[in-house]
Amino acid sequence: MKRPLYVAGAGAVTPAGLNALQTIAAIRAGLSAFQEKTLVEPLGAVQIVSRIPSHYQLRPTDGEWLVNMASRAIVEALRTSRAGSAATAILLAPPESFRNHPAYNDIPPSGFLAAVIKATGNRFHPASRAIDGGAAASVSLLDRAVELLEQPDVGQVLLGGVDSLVNETDLSRLSKAGRLKGAENAQGLVPGEAAAFVRLTREPEGKAAVVAAIHGVGTAQETDSVLSDRYSQGRAVLGALRDAVSGPGPSEPDINFVVSNSNGERYSGWEMLIARPRFYRTRREILPTAYPAMTIGDVGAAGGALALMLAADSFVNDYAPGRTAICEVASEGGLRAAAVMAGMTRR
Repeated sequence: MKRPLYVAGAGAVTPAGLNALQTIAAIRAGLSAFQEKTLVEPLGAVQIVSRIPSHYQLRPTDGEWLVNMASRAIVEALRTSRAGSAATAILLAPPESFRNHPAYNDIPPSGFLAAVIKATGNRFHPASRAIDGGAAASVSLLDRAVELLEQPDVGQVLLGGVDSLVNETDLSRLSKAGRLKGAENAQGLVPGEAAAFVRLTREPEGKAAVVAAIHGVGTAQETDSVLSDRYSQGRAVLGALRDAVSGPGPSEPDINFVVSNSNGERYSGWEMLIARPRFYRTRREILPTAYPAMTIGDVGAAGGALALMLAADSFVNDYAPGRTAICEVASEGGLRAAAVMAGMTRR
């Protein structure tokens, strides 16, 4: 990254809370938003999911539900903003296209961002974009956010994603692949849903004594994704982590804790078991790691911004186990991303 980015605000809608504050508090407390859902196929089967409690009128279709989630999180992220929406660029990661998410039966991928913007009731900068690639794709856009903030008419960037794995299409797909958590599979994922956005600025805002800065980002593509018939050897994760700390910011010995969107699958555990010892070479008694999926399940494309949001809040509110964190983010399609962050004391 050419220069640091500062996390000045956030917005979220998750099964653990209808805003960022509630969500972060639930994750920090180690609460669980899991519940049982009766499936249509196979009829009567029960699956553990993490679902947002909502009125049925907010879920008329899968597409409108995702739009409602995203617009709510965006409006929340804007509440503390000094810049207007016209000077705000949105970088959005919707559900990965390969999944044929049922939301795209209502709203085509090409029109998804426009539908979200319309639902907010605001006008945003024309540089706003939606990008395919899942949770890691949103993190990979941090370099793009730096470029946008160099433009004189862009005052801030909203970076985030929205997704739901709690739908019959994804549940059926994951069940057939044997990837769901259940009585016969302890190392499976819990399908979740969420929208999460972080508000990024070129300079710190507010009066907080400590601000959260993003110093570096790295990305890589894993060829042996969870969709293949092979386990990952962690090469892409390792490459992303090394690239994230290759700049002038914090390096590997400085890292005090990790925020990961790992979802509890056997595949994910195997990948990190191989990759982490090859990257974290400095001796540590313990490497604290936050796993939001333990509270809200696998939230797909929303997981990248959620990791950034959680790390930033830990710095600003002084419960981080150290001054430097790294966010490890993986997408189902194989993209891997890492972002190194630090809590900086204002002078």
